[in-house]
Amino acid sequence: MVCHGARSISEFEMPVTFIGTSMRFLGTSSYSHQGYGCESKLYSLDHGQEKPQDKKKKSSGLATLKKKFIKRRKSSRSADHAKQMRELLSGWDVRDVNALVEEYEGTSALKELSLQASLARPEARTLQKDMAELYEFKYCTDVDLIFQDTCFPVHRAILAARCPFFKTLLSSSPEYGAEIIMDINTAGIDLPMFSALLHYLYTGEFGMEDSRFQNVDILMQLSEEFGTPNSLDVDMRGLLDYMCYYDVVLSFSSDSELVEAYGGSQSCLDEELRAHKAIISSRSPFFRHLLQRRIRTGEEITDRTLRTPTRIILDESIIPKKYVRVILNCMYTDMVDLSILHSSPSVGSLSEVQALVAGKPNMTRAEEAMELYHIALFLEFNMLAQGYSEVHTAGIKAIYQCLEQPTLTKADSCRTESKVAFKSINATDVQ
Repeated sequence: MVCHGARSISEFEMPVTFIGTSMRFLGTSSYSHQGYGCESKLYSLDHGQEKPQDKKKKSSGLATLKKKFIKRRKSSRSADHAKQMRELLSGWDVRDVNALVEEYEGTSALKELSLQASLARPEARTLQKDMAELYEFKYCTDVDLIFQDTCFPVHRAILAARCPFFKTLLSSSPEYGAEIIMDINTAGIDLPMFSALLHYLYTGEFGMEDSRFQNVDILMQLSEEFGTPNSLDVDMRGLLDYMCYYDVVLSFSSDSELVEAYGGSQSCLDEELRAHKAIISSRSPFFRHLLQRRIRTGEEITDRTLRTPTRIILDESIIPKKYVRVILNCMYTDMVDLSILHSSPSVGSLSEVQALVAGKPNMTRAEEAMELYHIALFLEFNMLAQGYSEVHTAGIKAIYQCLEQPTLTKADSCRTESKVAFKSINATDVQ
Protein backbone atom coordinates (compact mmCIF):
# COMPACT_ATOMS: atom_id res chain seq x y z
CA MET A 1 0.00 0.00 0.00
CA VAL A 2 1.43 3.36 -1.00
CA CYS A 3 0.31 6.64 0.47
CA HIS A 4 0.77 10.12 -0.84
CA GLY A 5 4.27 11.47 -0.24
CA ALA A 6 5.42 8.18 1.27
CA ARG A 7 9.08 7.34 1.60
CA SER A 8 10.95 4.17 2.39
CA ILE A 9 11.99 3.54 5.98
CA SER A 10 15.61 4.10 5.10
CA GLU A 11 14.81 7.65 4.02
CA PHE A 12 13.51 8.76 7.45
CA GLU A 13 15.90 10.81 9.50
CA MET A 14 15.53 9.22 12.93
CA PRO A 15 17.97 10.38 15.62
CA VAL A 16 19.09 7.38 17.60
CA THR A 17 20.57 7.26 21.09
CA PHE A 18 22.75 4.28 21.90
CA ILE A 19 23.27 3.19 25.53
CA GLY A 20 25.77 0.37 25.79
CA THR A 21 24.69 -2.24 23.25
CA SER A 22 20.96 -1.45 23.32
CA MET A 23 19.12 1.00 21.08
CA ARG A 24 16.54 3.42 22.44
CA PHE A 25 14.27 5.89 20.68
CA LEU A 26 13.27 8.89 22.76
CA GLY A 27 10.00 10.67 22.11
CA THR A 28 6.89 9.71 20.18
CA SER A 29 5.85 9.94 16.58
CA SER A 30 3.11 12.23 15.32
CA TYR A 31 1.46 12.70 11.95
CA SER A 32 1.26 15.92 10.04
CA HIS A 33 -2.03 17.72 9.97
CA GLN A 34 -1.53 18.16 6.24
CA GLY A 35 -2.94 14.76 5.25
CA TYR A 36 -1.24 11.45 6.04
CA GLY A 37 2.31 12.24 5.07
CA CYS A 38 3.67 9.70 7.58
CA GLU A 39 6.21 12.23 8.86
CA SER A 40 7.50 11.22 12.33
CA LYS A 41 9.04 13.44 14.98
CA LEU A 42 11.35 11.72 17.43
CA TYR A 43 12.79 13.63 20.41
CA SER A 44 16.27 12.77 21.50
CA LEU A 45 18.93 14.16 23.79
CA ASP A 46 20.44 16.00 20.78
CA HIS A 47 18.88 19.34 19.95
CA GLY A 48 19.25 19.83 16.22
CA GLN A 49 22.23 19.11 14.00
CA GLU A 50 25.59 20.45 15.08
CA LYS A 51 28.44 21.35 12.85
CA PRO A 52 31.59 19.21 13.07
CA GLN A 53 33.54 22.23 14.33
CA ASP A 54 31.10 22.74 17.24
CA LYS A 55 31.30 19.08 18.17
CA LYS A 56 35.06 19.21 18.13
CA LYS A 57 35.16 22.31 20.33
CA LYS A 58 32.72 20.79 22.83
CA SER A 59 34.54 17.47 22.98
CA SER A 60 37.90 19.18 23.40
CA GLY A 61 36.48 21.33 26.22
CA LEU A 62 35.08 18.30 28.04
CA ALA A 63 38.36 16.46 27.58
CA THR A 64 40.27 19.35 29.13
CA LEU A 65 37.91 19.48 32.10
CA LYS A 66 38.19 15.72 32.56
CA LYS A 67 41.98 15.94 32.54
CA LYS A 68 41.86 18.60 35.26
CA PHE A 69 39.69 16.39 37.48
CA ILE A 70 41.95 13.39 36.93
CA LYS A 71 45.04 15.45 37.69
CA ARG A 72 43.51 16.81 40.90
CA ARG A 73 42.45 13.32 41.98
CA LYS A 74 45.90 11.89 41.32
CA SER A 75 47.52 14.69 43.30
CA SER A 76 45.28 13.99 46.31
CA ARG A 77 45.91 10.25 46.11
CA SER A 78 49.63 10.64 45.77
CA ALA A 79 49.96 12.62 49.01
CA ASP A 80 52.83 11.13 50.99
CA HIS A 81 51.34 10.92 54.49
CA ALA A 82 54.41 9.18 55.85
CA LYS A 83 56.59 12.05 54.65
CA GLN A 84 54.30 14.61 56.23
CA MET A 85 54.32 12.69 59.51
CA ARG A 86 58.14 12.52 59.46
CA GLU A 87 58.34 16.26 58.91
CA LEU A 88 55.93 16.87 61.77
CA LEU A 89 57.81 14.64 64.23
CA SER A 90 61.31 15.58 63.13
CA GLY A 91 61.83 17.97 66.03
CA TRP A 92 59.98 15.90 68.66
CA ASP A 93 61.54 14.10 71.58
CA VAL A 94 61.24 10.30 71.62
CA ARG A 95 59.13 10.40 74.76
CA ASP A 96 56.67 12.77 73.09
CA VAL A 97 56.42 10.46 70.10
CA ASN A 98 55.76 7.49 72.38
CA ALA A 99 53.07 9.50 74.19
CA LEU A 100 51.42 10.31 70.87
CA VAL A 101 51.44 6.64 69.83
CA GLU A 102 49.94 5.62 73.18
CA GLU A 103 47.25 8.27 72.76
CA TYR A 104 46.33 6.96 69.32
CA GLU A 105 46.21 3.41 70.63
CA GLY A 106 44.10 4.47 73.60
CA THR A 107 41.69 6.37 71.36
CA SER A 108 41.31 3.35 69.10
CA ALA A 109 40.70 1.06 72.08
CA LEU A 110 38.12 3.45 73.56
CA LYS A 111 36.34 3.66 70.22
CA GLU A 112 36.15 -0.11 69.95
CA LEU A 113 35.05 -0.41 73.58
CA SER A 114 32.31 2.18 73.05
CA LEU A 115 31.08 0.34 69.98
CA GLN A 116 30.97 -3.00 71.79
CA ALA A 117 29.19 -1.43 74.77
CA SER A 118 26.56 0.13 72.49
CA LEU A 119 25.95 -3.24 70.84
CA ALA A 120 25.78 -5.07 74.16
CA ARG A 121 23.35 -2.89 76.09
CA PRO A 122 19.64 -3.38 75.38
CA GLU A 123 17.70 -0.75 73.51
CA ALA A 124 15.92 1.64 75.84
CA ARG A 125 12.18 1.87 75.37
CA THR A 126 11.13 5.29 74.17
CA LEU A 127 8.09 7.28 75.27
CA GLN A 128 6.31 6.40 72.03
CA LYS A 129 6.81 2.64 72.54
CA ASP A 130 5.70 2.80 76.15
CA MET A 131 2.61 4.78 75.19
CA ALA A 132 1.76 2.17 72.55
CA GLU A 133 2.03 -0.53 75.22
CA LEU A 134 -0.08 1.58 77.58
CA TYR A 135 -2.88 1.76 75.00
CA GLU A 136 -2.62 -1.96 74.29
CA PHE A 137 -2.60 -3.25 77.89
CA LYS A 138 -4.77 -0.51 79.46
CA TYR A 139 -2.81 0.19 82.64
CA CYS A 140 -4.69 2.35 85.16
CA THR A 141 -7.49 3.52 82.85
CA ASP A 142 -10.06 5.90 84.34
CA VAL A 143 -12.75 6.40 81.67
CA ASP A 144 -14.56 4.21 79.12
CA LEU A 145 -15.50 5.32 75.62
CA ILE A 146 -18.46 3.46 74.09
CA PHE A 147 -18.40 3.38 70.30
CA GLN A 148 -20.69 1.10 68.27
CA ASP A 149 -21.49 -0.98 71.38
CA THR A 150 -17.77 -1.54 72.03
CA CYS A 151 -15.91 -0.34 75.12
CA PHE A 152 -12.53 1.41 74.82
CA PRO A 153 -10.86 1.95 78.23
CA VAL A 154 -8.67 5.05 77.98
CA HIS A 155 -6.84 7.64 80.08
CA ARG A 156 -8.55 10.96 80.59
CA ALA A 157 -5.38 13.03 81.02
CA ILE A 158 -3.75 11.81 77.80
CA LEU A 159 -6.78 12.32 75.57
CA ALA A 160 -7.49 15.74 77.07
CA ALA A 161 -3.89 16.84 76.53
CA ARG A 162 -3.77 15.55 72.96
CA CYS A 163 -7.17 16.40 71.51
CA PRO A 164 -9.43 19.49 71.96
CA PHE A 165 -12.49 17.40 71.10
CA PHE A 166 -11.87 14.96 73.96
CA LYS A 167 -10.86 17.76 76.34
CA THR A 168 -14.33 19.28 75.95
CA LEU A 169 -16.10 15.94 75.97
CA LEU A 170 -14.36 14.59 79.10
CA SER A 171 -14.86 17.78 81.08
CA SER A 172 -18.61 17.09 81.10
CA SER A 173 -18.08 13.73 82.88
CA PRO A 174 -15.35 14.25 85.50
CA GLU A 175 -16.17 11.22 87.68
CA TYR A 176 -13.88 8.19 87.73
CA GLY A 177 -14.88 5.30 85.47
CA ALA A 178 -17.40 7.36 83.53
CA GLU A 179 -18.88 5.74 80.44
CA ILE A 180 -19.14 8.17 77.52
CA ILE A 181 -21.06 7.26 74.38
CA MET A 182 -19.24 8.49 71.29
CA ASP A 183 -21.22 10.23 68.57
CA ILE A 184 -18.94 10.91 65.61
CA ASN A 185 -20.21 12.90 62.66
CA THR A 186 -17.46 11.94 60.22
CA ALA A 187 -18.82 9.31 57.83
CA GLY A 188 -17.08 5.97 57.38
CA ILE A 189 -15.56 5.64 60.87
CA ASP A 190 -15.73 1.99 61.94
CA LEU A 191 -14.22 0.18 64.93
CA PRO A 192 -10.72 -0.41 63.45
CA MET A 193 -10.47 3.19 62.33
CA PHE A 194 -11.65 4.54 65.69
CA SER A 195 -9.09 2.37 67.45
CA ALA A 196 -6.41 3.65 65.09
CA LEU A 197 -7.39 7.24 65.94
CA LEU A 198 -6.98 6.52 69.65
CA HIS A 199 -3.66 4.83 68.95
CA TYR A 200 -2.56 7.96 67.10
CA LEU A 201 -3.43 10.16 70.08
CA TYR A 202 -1.32 7.93 72.33
CA THR A 203 1.71 7.51 70.05
CA GLY A 204 1.60 9.99 67.19
CA GLU A 205 1.20 7.10 64.71
CA PHE A 206 -1.93 5.40 63.39
CA GLY A 207 -0.54 1.92 64.03
CA MET A 208 -2.27 0.33 61.05
CA GLU A 209 -2.12 0.46 57.27
CA ASP A 210 -5.41 1.80 55.97
CA SER A 211 -5.86 3.50 52.64
CA ARG A 212 -8.50 5.74 54.19
CA PHE A 213 -5.79 7.54 56.15
CA GLN A 214 -4.28 8.55 52.83
CA ASN A 215 -7.54 10.19 51.78
CA VAL A 216 -7.19 13.94 52.19
CA ASP A 217 -10.94 14.50 52.43
CA ILE A 218 -11.33 12.09 55.36
CA LEU A 219 -8.34 13.58 57.16
CA MET A 220 -9.77 17.06 56.72
CA GLN A 221 -13.11 15.94 58.15
CA LEU A 222 -11.38 14.33 61.14
CA SER A 223 -9.29 17.44 61.79
CA GLU A 224 -12.41 19.61 61.66
CA GLU A 225 -14.24 17.42 64.18
CA PHE A 226 -11.39 16.36 66.51
CA GLY A 227 -8.92 19.17 65.97
CA THR A 228 -5.28 18.83 64.96
CA PRO A 229 -3.02 17.68 67.84
CA ASN A 230 0.51 18.88 68.34
CA SER A 231 3.44 16.51 68.21
CA LEU A 232 3.55 13.94 71.01
CA ASP A 233 6.55 15.47 72.75
CA VAL A 234 4.97 18.95 72.81
CA ASP A 235 1.70 17.72 74.32
CA MET A 236 3.49 15.54 76.88
CA ARG A 237 5.61 18.52 77.91
CA GLY A 238 2.40 20.50 78.44
CA LEU A 239 0.95 17.65 80.49
CA LEU A 240 4.06 17.70 82.69
CA ASP A 241 4.02 21.47 83.14
CA TYR A 242 0.32 21.90 83.92
CA MET A 243 -0.52 18.48 85.44
CA CYS A 244 -4.13 18.50 84.29
CA TYR A 245 -6.17 15.56 85.65
CA TYR A 246 -3.29 14.34 87.84
CA ASP A 247 -4.29 11.28 89.85
CA VAL A 248 -1.23 10.39 91.93
CA VAL A 249 0.84 12.28 94.51
CA LEU A 250 4.41 11.34 95.42
CA SER A 251 5.38 12.03 99.01
CA PHE A 252 8.63 11.35 100.85
CA SER A 253 9.60 9.98 104.23
CA SER A 254 12.85 8.95 105.84
CA ASP A 255 11.06 6.37 108.00
CA SER A 256 11.06 3.07 106.09
CA GLU A 257 8.69 1.51 108.65
CA LEU A 258 6.11 4.19 107.88
CA VAL A 259 6.31 3.38 104.17
CA GLU A 260 5.89 -0.34 104.79
CA ALA A 261 3.08 0.14 107.29
CA TYR A 262 0.89 2.51 105.32
CA GLY A 263 1.87 1.61 101.76
CA GLY A 264 1.15 5.04 100.42
CA SER A 265 -2.07 5.97 102.23
CA GLN A 266 -0.56 8.05 105.06
CA SER A 267 -0.16 11.76 104.57
CA CYS A 268 3.41 13.09 104.68
CA LEU A 269 4.88 16.35 105.89
CA ASP A 270 7.40 16.69 103.09
CA GLU A 271 6.83 18.33 99.74
CA GLU A 272 4.54 16.46 97.35
CA LEU A 273 4.93 16.01 93.62
CA ARG A 274 2.03 15.37 91.25
CA ALA A 275 2.00 12.86 88.42
CA HIS A 276 -0.24 10.64 86.30
CA LYS A 277 -0.66 6.93 86.91
CA ALA A 278 -0.78 6.28 83.18
CA ILE A 279 2.69 7.76 82.64
CA ILE A 280 4.57 6.38 85.64
CA SER A 281 3.05 2.90 85.23
CA SER A 282 3.93 2.76 81.53
CA ARG A 283 7.53 3.95 82.02
CA SER A 284 8.47 2.08 85.19
CA PRO A 285 7.60 -1.55 86.08
CA PHE A 286 8.29 -0.65 89.73
CA PHE A 287 5.44 1.88 89.83
CA ARG A 288 3.21 -0.35 87.71
CA HIS A 289 3.53 -3.29 90.12
CA LEU A 290 2.99 -0.96 93.08
CA LEU A 291 -0.26 0.43 91.63
CA GLN A 292 -1.49 -3.05 90.64
CA ARG A 293 -0.87 -4.29 94.16
CA ARG A 294 -2.97 -1.43 95.53
CA ILE A 295 -5.82 -2.48 93.23
CA ARG A 296 -5.60 -6.10 94.40
CA THR A 297 -5.62 -5.12 98.07
CA GLY A 298 -8.62 -2.80 97.63
CA GLU A 299 -6.79 0.40 98.59
CA GLU A 300 -7.53 1.90 95.19
CA ILE A 301 -11.29 1.61 95.76
CA THR A 302 -11.08 4.01 98.71
CA ASP A 303 -9.31 6.66 96.64
CA ARG A 304 -11.86 6.28 93.85
CA THR A 305 -14.77 6.56 96.24
CA LEU A 306 -13.38 9.69 97.91
CA ARG A 307 -12.22 11.07 94.53
CA THR A 308 -8.79 11.78 95.92
CA PRO A 309 -5.47 11.18 94.14
CA THR A 310 -3.54 8.11 95.13
CA ARG A 311 -0.69 8.88 97.53
CA ILE A 312 2.59 7.00 97.16
CA ILE A 313 5.14 7.44 99.95
CA LEU A 314 8.75 6.94 98.85
CA ASP A 315 11.58 6.15 101.22
CA GLU A 316 13.95 9.08 100.78
CA SER A 317 16.93 7.01 101.81
CA ILE A 318 16.39 5.02 98.60
CA ILE A 319 14.92 7.66 96.26
CA PRO A 320 15.92 11.16 97.43
CA LYS A 321 13.34 13.83 96.72
CA LYS A 322 15.72 16.03 94.73
CA TYR A 323 15.99 13.39 92.01
CA VAL A 324 12.27 12.80 91.50
CA ARG A 325 11.76 15.94 89.40
CA VAL A 326 14.49 14.74 87.06
CA ILE A 327 12.90 11.29 86.92
CA LEU A 328 9.45 12.67 86.12
CA ASN A 329 10.88 14.98 83.47
CA CYS A 330 12.50 12.01 81.76
CA MET A 331 9.30 9.95 82.00
CA TYR A 332 7.25 12.61 80.24
CA THR A 333 9.79 13.83 77.67
CA ASP A 334 12.58 11.22 77.25
CA MET A 335 15.01 14.03 78.12
CA VAL A 336 17.61 13.98 80.88
CA ASP A 337 18.11 17.37 82.50
CA LEU A 338 20.64 17.64 85.32
CA SER A 339 20.06 21.37 85.67
CA ILE A 340 16.74 20.59 87.38
CA LEU A 341 18.69 19.40 90.42
CA HIS A 342 19.98 22.91 91.11
CA SER A 343 17.36 25.12 89.47
CA SER A 344 15.10 25.55 92.51
CA PRO A 345 15.97 26.50 96.08
CA SER A 346 13.35 24.07 97.38
CA VAL A 347 14.88 20.94 95.92
CA GLY A 348 16.84 20.24 99.10
CA SER A 349 15.99 16.96 100.73
CA LEU A 350 16.40 15.34 104.13
CA SER A 351 19.33 13.27 102.89
CA GLU A 352 21.17 16.48 101.94
CA VAL A 353 20.55 17.98 105.40
CA GLN A 354 21.83 14.80 107.04
CA ALA A 355 24.92 14.91 104.84
CA LEU A 356 25.63 18.51 105.83
CA VAL A 357 25.18 17.72 109.54
CA ALA A 358 27.56 14.79 109.19
CA GLY A 359 30.14 17.09 107.61
CA LYS A 360 30.06 15.46 104.19
CA PRO A 361 30.86 17.70 101.20
CA ASN A 362 28.33 18.43 98.49
CA MET A 363 28.07 15.82 95.77
CA THR A 364 29.64 16.52 92.40
CA ARG A 365 27.57 16.24 89.24
CA ALA A 366 29.29 13.00 88.36
CA GLU A 367 28.36 11.54 91.76
CA GLU A 368 24.78 12.74 91.33
CA ALA A 369 24.64 11.13 87.91
CA MET A 370 25.93 7.85 89.34
CA GLU A 371 23.34 7.90 92.12
CA LEU A 372 20.61 8.60 89.58
CA TYR A 373 21.86 5.70 87.51
CA HIS A 374 21.35 3.32 90.44
CA ILE A 375 17.90 4.79 91.12
CA ALA A 376 16.99 4.23 87.47
CA LEU A 377 18.02 0.58 87.76
CA PHE A 378 15.91 0.26 90.90
CA LEU A 379 12.89 1.73 89.08
CA GLU A 380 13.65 -0.40 85.99
CA PHE A 381 13.57 2.78 83.95
CA ASN A 382 16.05 1.97 81.17
CA MET A 383 15.72 5.29 79.37
CA LEU A 384 16.90 7.14 82.46
CA ALA A 385 19.72 4.64 83.09
CA GLN A 386 21.09 5.00 79.59
CA GLY A 387 20.59 8.74 79.72
CA TYR A 388 22.87 9.15 82.69
CA SER A 389 25.45 6.84 81.21
CA GLU A 390 25.58 9.47 78.47
CA VAL A 391 26.28 12.05 81.17
CA HIS A 392 29.36 10.12 82.27
CA THR A 393 30.47 9.70 78.67
CA ALA A 394 30.14 13.44 78.01
CA GLY A 395 32.11 14.29 81.16
CA ILE A 396 34.93 11.84 80.40
CA LYS A 397 35.09 13.05 76.80
CA ALA A 398 35.36 16.68 77.92
CA ILE A 399 38.18 15.86 80.35
CA TYR A 400 39.99 13.81 77.73
CA GLN A 401 39.75 16.59 75.14
CA CYS A 402 41.02 19.26 77.49
CA LEU A 403 44.13 17.16 78.23
CA GLU A 404 45.27 17.86 74.67
CA GLN A 405 45.36 21.63 75.29
CA PRO A 406 48.39 23.68 76.46
CA THR A 407 49.49 23.15 80.05
CA LEU A 408 48.86 26.73 81.21
CA THR A 409 45.16 26.63 80.34
CA LYS A 410 44.58 22.94 80.94
CA ALA A 411 43.20 23.13 84.49
CA ASP A 412 40.77 25.97 83.80
CA SER A 413 39.70 24.41 80.52
CA CYS A 414 39.03 21.04 82.16
CA ARG A 415 36.77 22.62 84.73
CA THR A 416 34.92 24.66 82.09
CA GLU A 417 34.49 21.79 79.63
CA SER A 418 33.29 19.41 82.35
CA LYS A 419 30.69 21.91 83.58
CA VAL A 420 29.44 22.51 80.05
CA ALA A 421 29.25 18.79 79.34
CA PHE A 422 27.24 18.00 82.45
CA LYS A 423 25.02 21.07 82.15
CA SER A 424 24.22 20.67 78.46
CA ILE A 425 22.96 17.10 78.88
CA ASN A 426 19.44 18.54 79.11
CA ALA A 427 19.55 19.02 75.34
CA THR A 428 20.42 15.36 74.72
CA ASP A 429 17.68 13.05 73.47
CA VAL A 430 18.70 9.58 74.54
CA GLN A 431 16.91 7.20 72.01
